[in-house]
Amino acid sequence: IFLASSLLGSAQEPAKKQMSREELIEKLEADLTGAKLIGQFTVAGREAQSPKAEEYTIASAVKLPEGDMWLLKSRIKYGDKDATVPIPLEIKWAGDTPTIALTDLAIPGLGTFTSRVIIYEGRYAGTWQHGKVGGHLFGRIERSTGDQPAAAK
Repeated sequence: IFLASSLLGSAQEPAKKQMSREELIEKLEADLTGAKLIGQFTVAGREAQSPKAEEYTIASAVKLPEGDMWLLKSRIKYGDKDATVPIPLEIKWAGDTPTIALTDLAIPGLGTFTSRVIIYEGRYAGTWQHGKVGGHLFGRIERSTGDQPAAAK
């Protein structure tokens, strides 16, 4: 009886209000501005190695007027790399879920990258490619503590 009532109870919960595209964009701008993505990345072909730490601090995320283009001012930290750069990228929507799409984007001092990253409920996950090397990335999204360099503000 408990199991049946639990299943029925969850089926009777009110449905979430469906947000308009404009509301989704406003929410994503607010969620990403001042956010820190803290996680790990793997390297394909090196599955025996533990994932490596990565961190991205987003000073600002702004939807640009053209199509699905956004500008993220981001501090990128992985391995011995640590740089703050403006990154123009596409964000596509699968229903209420944003997907970051970079294709062969040259980031000064870091190289050329391709990635697909979904964002949902305080987490991110996706794939990355840097030349012939690629893998997966995943982690959580937190509010930044304001430790980004002055150039990112």
